[in-house]
Amino acid sequence: MNAERKRRVLVVDDSALVRQVLSSILSRHPLLEVIGTAKDPYDARERIKELDPDVLTLDVEMPRMDGLTFLGKLMKAHPMPAVMLSSLTAKGTATALDALDLGAVDVIGKPAMDQAAGLEAMGSEIAETVYAASLARIAGRRAPAPAPRAPLAPLALRARTGRALIAIGSSTGGTEALRQIFEAIPENLPPIAVVQHMLPGFTAAFAERLDRSCRARVKVAEDGEALKPGTVYLAPNEAHLAVGRHSVGLVAMLEVGDRVSRHLPSVDVLFHSAAEACGPHALGVILTGMGDDGARGLLQMRQKGARTLGQDEATCVVYGMPRAAYLRGAVEEQAPLHTIAGRLVAWCQREA
Repeated sequence: MNAERKRRVLVVDDSALVRQVLSSILSRHPLLEVIGTAKDPYDARERIKELDPDVLTLDVEMPRMDGLTFLGKLMKAHPMPAVMLSSLTAKGTATALDALDLGAVDVIGKPAMDQAAGLEAMGSEIAETVYAASLARIAGRRAPAPAPRAPLAPLALRARTGRALIAIGSSTGGTEALRQIFEAIPENLPPIAVVQHMLPGFTAAFAERLDRSCRARVKVAEDGEALKPGTVYLAPNEAHLAVGRHSVGLVAMLEVGDRVSRHLPSVDVLFHSAAEACGPHALGVILTGMGDDGARGLLQMRQKGARTLGQDEATCVVYGMPRAAYLRGAVEEQAPLHTIAGRLVAWCQREA
C-alpha cells in the first residue's frame, strides 16, 4: 500500500518571524510539507500559480491587501483550502467569522503577545487544523447548490412534555453547515444541543451571529439551565455539554474535565448523555468534521432507540466524523446538507 502523500502548504504572513515559526511547526507534522512562504497577498498570488499548494495559511492583517479581501478574490478565481490566522480580540473574532463565511475552512487564534512562543505552544493543534483543512472538498463546496428554499413554516405542534431533543455534532466545515440548517428551521422545534469544535473565544460570537440570522434563539449553554423549545444551545469553549432530565424537564450540564475523543467539548459526551436522558425521543445528527468524535455516542443513541442522521460524503467539507459513525453502524441514514433541516422538521412532526 502506498504511503499517504504529504499535503503541500503555503504560509502567507507579513511577519518574517511568524512565517518562520509556522513553517517550523507545520514541517514537523508527518503529512505536511511547507513548500513556500509569501509576505503579502500579491506575493501569495504568484506563489500559488507557481507552486499549486494543497492548502494555505493566511494572516488577516497584511499590507497592500488585507487577508479577507484576498480570501474573497481567491475563492472566486482559484478555490482552495485556506486557514485564517486571526487575533482573539472582539474585532478579530468578528473578522474570523467573516472569513468562515467567505470560505475559509478553519481559523487559528493568533496570540496577541509573544507570538512565537504562543504559536509554538499551540503547535500540535495548529498542524492538525491545517492538515484537516488540506483534506477539505472546496470544489464541491463551491459548486452550485440546489435552489434556495423558503424557510420552513412553523409546526402546529401539540403541547410537549419536554422529552424531545435534537443533538448535533460538527467540526471542520461545521460553522457553515450549522448556519444553513438553523437559518432554514422554524422557531418552535424542540431544544437543539450542539457541539461544534471551535477555538476558544469564538463560540460566543458565533452564537450571537446565528441568533441574529435565525428564527430560533441561539445561545451558549449555561450550566443547569432548562432546555426550552425554539432554542439552540451551543457548547461553550473548554467545557463538555451534556443533557440531563430533572423535574423541570431537560437541563444543560456543563462538565469541565479531560478531553474525550481528543476534544473538549466532545460530541461523544453530548450524544452519550442524550441517549441516557431521552432514549427514543432524541434525534442525533453528525455533520462534517475531521476524526471520529461522536461515532461512539451516536451508536449508543441508536441502540437506545433514537433516530440518527449523518451528513453525506458529497456535501461534507471533511467526510471524517460522519464516515466514522457510519462505519460503526451508528448512522441510520446519510443525507445531503440541504435536506437536513427538512428532515429535522419531519422528525419533529412524528415526535409531536
